[in-house]
Amino acid sequence: MKKFRWIIVAVTLLAIFGGIIGYKLTRNKTASVPSENSSQGEKDNAAIKAGKQLTYNACSGSGPRELTRLPMEESDYAMILPYGLMVGGHVTPIDHQYFSPTVFNSPRDTYPVYAMADSKIAEISQRTNERGTEYRFVFTMSCTFLYYYDLVTSLAPEILSEYEKNFEGQRARLNIDVKAGQLVGKIGGQTLDFAVWDTTKPLKNFINPKSYEGEVWKIYTADPLDYYTPEIKTMALAKYIRTISPLSGRIDYDIDGKLIGNWFVKGSGGYAGPGNGREGYWAGHLAIAPEYIDNSATIVSFGSWNGGDAKQWAVKSPIDPATIGVENGLTKYELYGYDEITSNGSRWDNMSLYHDAKVKINTSQLGGCVLLQLTDKRVLRVEQFANKKCADVTAFTTVARTYER
Repeated sequence: MKKFRWIIVAVTLLAIFGGIIGYKLTRNKTASVPSENSSQGEKDNAAIKAGKQLTYNACSGSGPRELTRLPMEESDYAMILPYGLMVGGHVTPIDHQYFSPTVFNSPRDTYPVYAMADSKIAEISQRTNERGTEYRFVFTMSCTFLYYYDLVTSLAPEILSEYEKNFEGQRARLNIDVKAGQLVGKIGGQTLDFAVWDTTKPLKNFINPKSYEGEVWKIYTADPLDYYTPEIKTMALAKYIRTISPLSGRIDYDIDGKLIGNWFVKGSGGYAGPGNGREGYWAGHLAIAPEYIDNSATIVSFGSWNGGDAKQWAVKSPIDPATIGVENGLTKYELYGYDEITSNGSRWDNMSLYHDAKVKINTSQLGGCVLLQLTDKRVLRVEQFANKKCADVTAFTTVARTYER
């Protein structure tokens, strides 16, 4: 597997392992998602309530706002990776973008990080690992419009002072006014995670929003391009690597009654998983979705493969999972490793800007066969057969597992 993919896996797992305790208070909140039949007033109230939950009431007003600058200098990042990557413990499509530094393996604190608009810092969480301490910011511009950063390696002096005064446990609840372009911290040696949340526009293609109460912000993930000024939209698009709509990527692929999308082991607690913030909460996750750059390829992403770690495989000659329903019965997917390939036939290094990589199945890297069968609209039977071709697999055994939305 490519060097970059292992780098992203390492950074991702550090973030996940360290962040489980640090984010637990937020992860356990209840999402405020109105039904399709709710009145406009009910929807407005639910959106404001969700924003207050996400900011510990450190917000005011409602409605979207403009983001007037990017979080890093244009010369300091090589590219912007879209929403939707599946890698390592990020089993379901990832709900944040990545600003990838110009020099990926730079020392910590190499690159400044700035506020994207006049806004308030409502919360900073921290985690500590062998690399040092990393910080996650939540900014609010109204009770319905927020943005966040993660993997910041140090705080600006005035931010650090307020953080230390208010620090409790793994986080500080804050109400710090910042101006667009104000230095808030630095980063180096890894990506800057970034996403926009608009609580007035919950994603419609998560079949069961309650499954995401473990990370309540996820269902409000919004396209940053809709909120950028024309100038910074142009700057961002110049370093986007995805060329298909939506350019910023996508995370919600569920179709009710179809194979495609996110699934969770039955009774495991949805996205949050069992237990009290234990490591490996993603072990019960399963995603069957398009690859995040080349949507013509189908990726099957397992929270645990062959009794071990999370793993992602590409499907050889897939039947489109968006077309597979209960009536199709048993479906077999033969799984292989894969690479992203440039137009000249070489592997994309994922470290430099390239706009249209295509997935190539590595037929010498057989993962195995997975059997899948929808037994009801929202019930999926799954069994893994590691290192076996589908021609050698005929039926489920007693170790098959049941998943739900």
